[in-house]
Amino acid sequence: MATNRLDLNLLHVFDTIYREGSLTRAARALHLTQPAVSHSLSRLREHFDDPLFTRQGNRMVPTPLARRFLDSMRPGLTQIQTAVNQFHAFDPARQRKTYSLGLRDVLESTFLPSLMGRLAVYPELEIVSQRIPRRDMETQLAAGKLDFAVDVLLPVSQQTSHELLRRDRLVVLARSGHPLTDAPLTMDGYLGARHVLVSSRSEGPGIEDFELSRLNARRDIRLRCQHYFAACRVVEETDLLLTMPETYARIIAERSDLTIMAPPADLPSLDVHLYWHTAYEREPALVWFREQLRTISQ
Repeated sequence: MATNRLDLNLLHVFDTIYREGSLTRAARALHLTQPAVSHSLSRLREHFDDPLFTRQGNRMVPTPLARRFLDSMRPGLTQIQTAVNQFHAFDPARQRKTYSLGLRDVLESTFLPSLMGRLAVYPELEIVSQRIPRRDMETQLAAGKLDFAVDVLLPVSQQTSHELLRRDRLVVLARSGHPLTDAPLTMDGYLGARHVLVSSRSEGPGIEDFELSRLNARRDIRLRCQHYFAACRVVEETDLLLTMPETYARIIAERSDLTIMAPPADLPSLDVHLYWHTAYEREPALVWFREQLRTISQ
């Protein structure tokens, strides 16, 4: 098959299969039947003499040739989509759309309840939240596998846009009845207690420890674990203290026997940023969704 005879509609099908990782989800996103999508994929496979996608579990995984083709095709396809989209407004009440979000576990707990409450009036919208390694975030955004990512401030290239969504101050949690909850927490009390540190790393200080070191202070860390929920359960049963972001702390404290205290020093806030790829900056559906994320973060 000659290159100039390739149906350009097939490129849109290819791009959607790549993004969705499933023929079923691609068919739904394209408003086509699954046999129609399968037929288009067969034509693409014949054209390139390559399987393009292989099934691994429940996902369609692109072959190396498919990845190379996407890298070459994406800029041109994005320009075409941008040119077309500027004449068509996105109507969330009528158009079916799946949004893919990169969220870590704590941010899932603080963002998803408000987001899903806001989107409840749009029955055609679907949200997929997934945890992406930070080193892969830009690649996933560029490939269209992620529409947005929400995370702390990270070093990114000029191809990735970002903006501050929320500043979350740090607070200290202790079990109800802990001796230190009877009065405002002092630095002597804070440093004299034992602590839990939540980190995905097996060693190294937390962000609060950098400020403490500037004050020539050091706390006694007795437990290092990976998740705030587990740390809160430990704090509820012991005299250990936990320093953590206030938004999630209040969600946990509402359902636990825990007390929230202000830290004894002016600790740095946890800045939460929204990330997206510049190539999709003007796509109406993504512009609309970006505004929803801004609204729930206020």
